[in-house]
Amino acid sequence: MIGPGRRAQLASLLEVMAPKPGNVHRSRDLPGLTFLDFLASATAIGEALDSTRDVGIGRAVERAVIETRKVVATNTNLGMILLLAPMAAVPDGIDLRESLQSVLGTTTIEDARAVYRAIRLAHPGGMGTVSDQDIADEPTLPLREVMAMAADRDLVARQYADGYREVLDEALPAIASTLRSGWPVETAVVAAHLNLLAKHPDSLIARKAGLDRAREVSHRAEAILSAGWPNRPEAARRCAEFDDWLRHPDRRFNPGTTADLVTAALYAALRDGTIPVPVPSHRAGGSIDEV
Repeated sequence: MIGPGRRAQLASLLEVMAPKPGNVHRSRDLPGLTFLDFLASATAIGEALDSTRDVGIGRAVERAVIETRKVVATNTNLGMILLLAPMAAVPDGIDLRESLQSVLGTTTIEDARAVYRAIRLAHPGGMGTVSDQDIADEPTLPLREVMAMAADRDLVARQYADGYREVLDEALPAIASTLRSGWPVETAVVAAHLNLLAKHPDSLIARKAGLDRAREVSHRAEAILSAGWPNRPEAARRCAEFDDWLRHPDRRFNPGTTADLVTAALYAALRDGTIPVPVPSHRAGGSIDEV
């Protein structure tokens, strides 16, 4: 059984390998953000997340962002790090859902301070300002409470508030159902992406382009699912068109927060055996047994 750091690396790699609309993947980059950036970032986070149980969630997040910044010059993985660190704090063999509630409930002000430092270092786009517990200030509340204050505007923060409901009750079942239907892991990743995006306007798009545009993106994702994706060729054509539409220079809508939640769901799927390790490769008949 692989440890939490290696599992986090593998989840990150599986996420970026899949051709999710609007995201970086092995066939498409974004301006200033490449597939190689994400590969390098995935390799950087393992040791930091392995230390979570010893150093705490906040310091693990900060260490992972520091290590990422050594290999890439932009924010590639802050959201997924924020989601993976609490999951890495749960020992193997213990129920993830129940234990996450306990782990999140014991976060401290020091955790919040370390996460704030990590966010400032990662410098994510479109953050804006808020009147209380703004990222430019020092937090005065434990990490989970700070995150709960942002839950209505950020999907990553919402996972801290609601015990990873969207990750465990929506994205993970979408992965499992797609795999049971005989589709490969890549298709299961896209299924989780589309299902989440259809139900929840992406936080990154909302911050950068406004909530109305984020809702438009969600409606388009829902239309692809309603058209019969992944079973019908017409739906596959619509999905490819959706990818092009998101990437158009007039839009450049990157559903990056949705991708972060998918990575967390992949971590859970690797942890509970929904995706076995090593992961079967449908292309070459081999397996991913090294990260």
